[in-house]
Amino acid sequence: MAQFDNRYAVAGSAMRTGSAVDAGLRSYMLGVYNYMAAGVALTGIVAYLVSSAALVERVGGKVALTPFGNLIYNTPLKWVIMLAPLAFVFFLSFRIYKMSVPAAQISFWLFAAVMGLSLSTIFLVFTGQSITRVFFITAAAFAALSLYGYTTKKDLSGWGTFLVMGVIGLIIAAIVNIFLQSTALQFAISALGVLIFAGLTAYDTQQIKDNYYEIAGDATMLAKGAIMGALNLYLDFINMFTSMLQLFGDRE
Repeated sequence: MAQFDNRYAVAGSAMRTGSAVDAGLRSYMLGVYNYMAAGVALTGIVAYLVSSAALVERVGGKVALTPFGNLIYNTPLKWVIMLAPLAFVFFLSFRIYKMSVPAAQISFWLFAAVMGLSLSTIFLVFTGQSITRVFFITAAAFAALSLYGYTTKKDLSGWGTFLVMGVIGLIIAAIVNIFLQSTALQFAISALGVLIFAGLTAYDTQQIKDNYYEIAGDATMLAKGAIMGALNLYLDFINMFTSMLQLFGDRE
């Protein structure tokens, strides 16, 4: 009987510890998703407001731009706007764990706003209806893929190198296509982008989950880890969305 009681006590202690870890993990992941969703919302708001300020009217089926629109779309400033999000990503990736939590939060919100400025052109190129449709399709796919990454027992770490190399290839191809303006290359970039960032959604979700167990107990690291995790998932979502929009969006 004494042995039974001892085993029960040990099992009960393990169950309480597991429950505490699960509750902490759920709270951590909820924080990651909240940051990510808020970042996407901020990007969408900024993109819409900027495009509204840039567009004055449509004349003969063509977009007529305001002076502000001409400034950000038809001057060398467009290169700064186009490349600024990439610079932010590198900055946050290398510096976020050296910042204070408030500085990391501010940097994340600034990045989301700058991305909105960069993405404002989609409202000038694609119809509002197709943007909305593709957004919800992307959201559903993202949710399913992230859920898979969170719940699967399969180790996805082996995907990392392949997916990162794929992203580097996409960046290089996209830069080259700025000058080539090849429709075929753009189609290939978009199709591969959907596949690569779909894989990254599942992979990053599992990595964020695993990272929690490494930094659990350190409130500062957890706060920064949540922001970094949100950044990774945000990038997966935005890139999957823009790739799908290129493939399935209806142009003005």
